[in-house]
Amino acid sequence: MTLKLFDLVGTDPARPFSPFCWRTRMALAHKGLEVELIPWRFTDKGALMPYGSEKVPVLLDGDKTVADSWTIALYLEDTYPDRPSLFDGAGGRAMARMLNAWGDVVVIGGIFPMIVADIPPHLGPDDAAYFRKTRGARFDKLLEEVTAGRDKAVIGFRKALDPMRLTLKTQPFLGGDRANYADYIVFGGFQWARAVSSFALLETSDPIYAWRDKLLDAFGGLARNSGGYPV
Repeated sequence: MTLKLFDLVGTDPARPFSPFCWRTRMALAHKGLEVELIPWRFTDKGALMPYGSEKVPVLLDGDKTVADSWTIALYLEDTYPDRPSLFDGAGGRAMARMLNAWGDVVVIGGIFPMIVADIPPHLGPDDAAYFRKTRGARFDKLLEEVTAGRDKAVIGFRKALDPMRLTLKTQPFLGGDRANYADYIVFGGFQWARAVSSFALLETSDPIYAWRDKLLDAFGGLARNSGGYPV
């Protein structure tokens, strides 16, 4: 039975942009599992209500429903142990748990203020209005005011990635010799930004830029072939 995944999109269904859904899509590809994508939009809350969730990703596996990217990763690892491991053992799973939090706070949290105003143009009118209202309330200002200082903010963001940068100078992936879920956690944030914004988060000479390129090409170019800006 084919798995199904609710995936966040805007006006272009071929341009999915949730960082958390991208973590899940890379994990599914790593496991070699086929998935049917169900386009979902911000104001389509009713579509997820039967599954007990208000946000994506939501994975349907037969009569099983799994929400939240981290929970989905654990489910895939435990339900399909005969397929390539996402964690390469208990130690890798424990380390990925820390990286999951780091990815949320440092990567996604750092990127969001720099690209938030670039997202509404990719949304339909109702979704754009919802997004501006809810995200504007978080910052208590217009989204364009939030991103106004991004040329300066990106310098601090790049510096915050130093632990990752130093790691990639000694090994090709965060997971070691090959990519695993640790890589997909962080990559999801960069793929999200690439889908909605032309703002360059990384310099081309950065080892993280080269790492991101390898993951864009992984699994037959799954991420690179998805809609996005050439940054």
